[in-house]
Amino acid sequence: MYEIRKHKTEIREYYLEKRRSLDPELRAQMGEKICRNMISSATFRYADIILMFYPKDDEIDIRPIAEAALAAGKKVAFPRCNPEDHSMVFYFVNSFDELEPGSYNIMEPPATLPAFDKLTAETANVVCIVPAVVFDKKGYRIGYGGGYYDRYLSGFRGTKVGMAYRDFIVNSVPHGRFDLTVDVMMSERGLYAKS
Repeated sequence: MYEIRKHKTEIREYYLEKRRSLDPELRAQMGEKICRNMISSATFRYADIILMFYPKDDEIDIRPIAEAALAAGKKVAFPRCNPEDHSMVFYFVNSFDELEPGSYNIMEPPATLPAFDKLTAETANVVCIVPAVVFDKKGYRIGYGGGYYDRYLSGFRGTKVGMAYRDFIVNSVPHGRFDLTVDVMMSERGLYAKS
């Protein structure tokens, strides 16, 4: 287990540095293409509820997906993190204005908003957009090391979509028995079905 964790840390640091060194204009162009690809996909079209993440500075800016979803009458929820037990709860928002700075300096919804309940919700048309530093072709991911999404997704029965630049979908990443895969990945070159 220690070896896997050490290997993951090395890969995470390598790809975080690679992402930071991307030309900002190129990063923005690729991000726009990823959003357009997602919005034009059947996954988006048939979704009633989309669970999002709020992007950090050098992450793919997926806010246009939330804007398109809200404009189309879909429900959109963002996570609120609990650093004590590394759990998350998603809360529905109607606007970015409802978000506030939260854990890790990431914008989060207040806990006063209506929550999405993954255990009782009809999950057929629920999509969770999953962040990562890097994915592999089987859909495994290396995130930021907090375990939030692995914990959350263990009880999630909707569609899991990874967002990544194509160069950040690699042949293989180390994974343990509690690591979960996404169902598909969306890159600037379109939908990438896991192999």
